[in-house]
Amino acid sequence: MEREVVESYKKAKEISDKVLPLAKRLVKEDASILEIAEKIESKIKELGGKPAFPANISINEMAAHYTPDINDTLRIKAGDLVKIDYGVQVNGYIWDRAFSVFIGEKKHPLIEASEKALKEALKTVKPGIKVFEISEVIEDVVSSFGFNPVRNLSGHGLERYNQHAYPSIPNSKNTIQAEIKDQAIAIEVFVTDGSGYVKESAPTLIYKFKQAKPVRMWEARKILEKAQKDFELLPFAKRWLKDIASPLKIDLALRQLLEVDALIDFPVLKEISGGRVAQSEETIIV
Repeated sequence: MEREVVESYKKAKEISDKVLPLAKRLVKEDASILEIAEKIESKIKELGGKPAFPANISINEMAAHYTPDINDTLRIKAGDLVKIDYGVQVNGYIWDRAFSVFIGEKKHPLIEASEKALKEALKTVKPGIKVFEISEVIEDVVSSFGFNPVRNLSGHGLERYNQHAYPSIPNSKNTIQAEIKDQAIAIEVFVTDGSGYVKESAPTLIYKFKQAKPVRMWEARKILEKAQKDFELLPFAKRWLKDIASPLKIDLALRQLLEVDALIDFPVLKEISGGRVAQSEETIIV
């Protein structure tokens, strides 16, 4: 790995480390999720990085991809299992991290299972290890707690301006022979007391540039321009567009961009049986 690449990853990790205690302090009963997301994203910028994607604040059966909407009024309640997933990018190189908090108690077995599975999986990672070997460790630990891994969510490689790169590292046992080489990977463990699968659900609050396409609305053209230049082709939140137009016009413009295949959308992912989900994630340079 070239020196400037290593330096960018090092800086992204340093920023992520400094954001982590702030993020943990923010997650408490009656906290506004909009405030939490904005404070995490602002802190990343203040420290000299950029958000690699919108801060995800997914609660209970939501596993991933919930970020606050424009003027979101949702607040955290006692008994909520809250997952915070945030990424820092420096020169396009991404450090991806997630943790879970159970509101009202210091411990929760789902969180303990996800943290232990992550810890044990990270111990195995070295050049030449195969994906199936990492996945096996994750599922074995999760099963020992009596829970299910979320089988259709995975850890992943990280490349410049690409937060979900090769290889995919499933949370459940498989036969994938791909070897981990000289690269950055994110081990991302999802554990549930439900059936172990997620499905795409409403709402959709995160989008990403796919390709330049002609569109009628000025607002749609402006969003596409921002997606390419300001957001550097990485995922962005609908609320990051609030200065362009009214929420209604933004919705119409986003719909038009999806219709012409100019954007990719990321609907919220919910556990199909309504089971609660805990998430633990860390990035490692192999």
